[in-house]
Amino acid sequence: MKRKVLSAVFKYSQLVILIVILIILSLTSKEFLTWDNISNVVMQQMPFMLIISMGMTLAILTKGIDLSIASNLALSSCVAAYFIKDGKVFLGILAAVVIGALVGAVNGVLITKARLEPFIATYTMDMVVRGLAYLFMSGTLFYGFSAGFCSIATGSVGPISNLLIISLLLFAVLFFALRKTTYGRSVYAIGCNINATRLSGINTGGVVFSIYVINGLLAAVTGLLYIARLNAAESTIGSDFTMQMMAATLIGGTSFSGGKGGIERTLLGVLIMVFIANGMNLNGVSSLLQDAVFGVFIVISLVIDKFGSKYSANL
Repeated sequence: MKRKVLSAVFKYSQLVILIVILIILSLTSKEFLTWDNISNVVMQQMPFMLIISMGMTLAILTKGIDLSIASNLALSSCVAAYFIKDGKVFLGILAAVVIGALVGAVNGVLITKARLEPFIATYTMDMVVRGLAYLFMSGTLFYGFSAGFCSIATGSVGPISNLLIISLLLFAVLFFALRKTTYGRSVYAIGCNINATRLSGINTGGVVFSIYVINGLLAAVTGLLYIARLNAAESTIGSDFTMQMMAATLIGGTSFSGGKGGIERTLLGVLIMVFIANGMNLNGVSSLLQDAVFGVFIVISLVIDKFGSKYSANL
């Protein structure tokens, strides 16, 4: 009985952490459980982090990482904004998608063909792409987009925001692909043992390449939604996103060792992140201290994951 309870605690540790956080924050702030606050967190803040964190999760599942997602988001959204501000919405969206996919494809080629480590390849691309975003914008700000374009992010279907609908649709597609298709099984197999997976006849290079292209597309989508909500675009957009999505992925329980975790766990990690941030803001916690709090939660999640894996192995 004791073993079953401990096993359940480790298995659902992220859900337990989320519930505890919700209880604590509801006791420390009267505003926390109000509909306005909860709906703002879930429908306006969570979608952005969820979309890009899913991309990070895909990379980490294959023992990789993508540090260029945030800069890709910035460049693709800035180029899109250049066209959208003049009313060329379709052209702007197309430009963002193409740039996002292209940056992802370059990452994929560097990793699968040039055999660079994912950290080195994507870190280098992050600097290159962010530099291109700075160069393209030259310190300017694009704003004043059409109401139709902005409604993509600011509109809703009944009480449900468009942002939440779009993020959950993308979540559903990726969840199905990972859990119900041969492609998804290949992703997990690569994370567990890429050499054995290659010997089994799976095109590991193609799968890894596709993951970084998907990351690029997710970055572009997030960027478009972000500028639609802000009604403005600048080169510094997303500069703090990289650590946030890594934190959400790790807190959710996806392991750097690869082959373990998934976007459903990342969803819990994202919820933990946004609710902690919201609760600290409501309680007047300094932004400088918030990073330390997130760091503590990452450490706690990693420790739980490590001991949970050892415990499961000994059962």
